[in-house]
Amino acid sequence: MAAAAAADAAQVLREAVAKNGAARAIIATGNSQDLFLEKLTQAPDVPWGKVALFHMDEYLGMPMTHPASFRKYLKERVFDRVNPAEAHYLEGDAMEPLDAIRTYTEDLASAPIDLCCLGIGENGHLAFNDPPVADFADTEAIKIVKLDEGCRQQQVGEGHFPNLDAVPMYAITLTIPTLCKVGRMIAVVPERRKAQAVKDSLEGPITTSCPGSFLRRQSHAVLYLDGDSSSLLKAN
Repeated sequence: MAAAAAADAAQVLREAVAKNGAARAIIATGNSQDLFLEKLTQAPDVPWGKVALFHMDEYLGMPMTHPASFRKYLKERVFDRVNPAEAHYLEGDAMEPLDAIRTYTEDLASAPIDLCCLGIGENGHLAFNDPPVADFADTEAIKIVKLDEGCRQQQVGEGHFPNLDAVPMYAITLTIPTLCKVGRMIAVVPERRKAQAVKDSLEGPITTSCPGSFLRRQSHAVLYLDGDSSSLLKAN
């Protein structure tokens, strides 16, 4: 699954560079993305020197040196490995977070985004758009959100924090319309713990109670599953 998704993403980047001379992509973080990103950074003939990379969320107030920082994750697992033309960091610990959000919004909007690689959270979230704050018609490109307890518990379960109290209460996230306003979306969702979210996304109503369900309205989106994450679907 990871290899197939990575091959798909790599081809999108190659084609964008061949057509436009450059490519721009948004990349997700998290344990479920580990193998996919490993395969993507190993994909042959990707012209990374002509690719600008962005990420989609960060904890509010968290320094890049923190082990759970998404900037740290992407720097070590992607940016340092492929040396992209541009590496854009969403500064969760900026002294003036609204100014940082404004700058990041301008950078994102400066040219079309060719690719968004994302996952679906255990509570169905896309980036940090948890059910209580998700908005399919959001007028903001990036916003500060309060994290749902289920989302925060997932971070503990994945080993990033020792307990729930250690998980930040707030984060900065690209909104759902921003994630979707791209040339191609590739959603990589492995593991048994994501099975219910996958079932709700594909077989439940399209509603913010499961933000992942909105992907069904995105004709440019492809969802990659494995046997575990797809185990609750009717087809199985």
